[in-house]
Amino acid sequence: MIAAFDNPLLSGLLGDEKMATLLGVEAELATMLRFEKALADAEGALGIVPAAAASAIGRVLDNFRPEIHALRDGTERDGVMVPELVRQIRHAVGEPHSEHVHFGATSQDVIDTAMILRIRACIDLLEERLSALVVAFADLGHRFGDRPLMARTRMQAAIPISVADRVTSWREPLERHHERLQSVRGSVLVIQFGGAVGTLEKFANKGAAIRAALARRLSLGDAPQWHSQRDRIAELANWLSLVTGGLGKFGQDIALMAQAGDELQRAGGGSSSAMAHKRNPIDAEMLVTLARYNAVQLSGMHHALIHEQERSGAAWTLEWLILPQMLMAAGASTCVADRLVRTIAAIGSKVD
Repeated sequence: MIAAFDNPLLSGLLGDEKMATLLGVEAELATMLRFEKALADAEGALGIVPAAAASAIGRVLDNFRPEIHALRDGTERDGVMVPELVRQIRHAVGEPHSEHVHFGATSQDVIDTAMILRIRACIDLLEERLSALVVAFADLGHRFGDRPLMARTRMQAAIPISVADRVTSWREPLERHHERLQSVRGSVLVIQFGGAVGTLEKFANKGAAIRAALARRLSLGDAPQWHSQRDRIAELANWLSLVTGGLGKFGQDIALMAQAGDELQRAGGGSSSAMAHKRNPIDAEMLVTLARYNAVQLSGMHHALIHEQERSGAAWTLEWLILPQMLMAAGASTCVADRLVRTIAAIGSKVD
């Protein structure tokens, strides 16, 4: 509860319960178990492991609940939870099939693929919200677009424009982010499966076939392993920062229009403990904060591109620290932007 996104107090300001559920430990474990079940099923279908073993593993995993405290201790010991998780699954499966659990995979295959499965759900949610915001901005332009507004360049009065001109500057970047997301989906939503050092050495000439079968079962794209090639994840982080940055521009404009006093009418606003007359533009400010937060985190994700040789513990762990927070910030930003749009009662001056 240290992070602002799930702090019991600050989450009222910056939280996103839906995104938090998609990224939480229950979702993480569920997607890891889904990977292990799909792996056993694919290996059974291709004769890599006995069909009876694949069926037994699948039955166990359908109702398997890992021991969390042991996973925590295992993570402290091994740097990742997977060795302990696999140990628990093997114990639950029992003889003679336990040796076929996790066959040919490595911890990074499980963790990265489980992460991608959760990312897919997160970007589905963000895509839905971006579409709704585009509609909301279009409606704002329809209602007030013909009204005059003073343009400002370098924060100085310039020449008159219409409200539609400014609303367009809020809407069009979101439309481009929506278009960019299709490319991001194709790049990011792929399987991670390479075995110990990325060569799928335990499968001889069946490596590509088992990887493709696993990808199909998880409804992910098939791609060669990318254990130490993290440009896919950096591309997603860049897109997240673009989303929060675009909404941050909207928030900054609303805060400045509220400061001007005669350009914007809002329903509600934050109160002051010292000045009862004030209605602070809290949501607008939070959009600026979230945009700047993700812009800062993006540099960390670019540092995490530097994986030494075939796998890095340090760079990989840096991703775990940063990427979920960026997803949470993007989720919170879309929630706050939706709330802020709904509070706008009018923009610009009425036309007589």
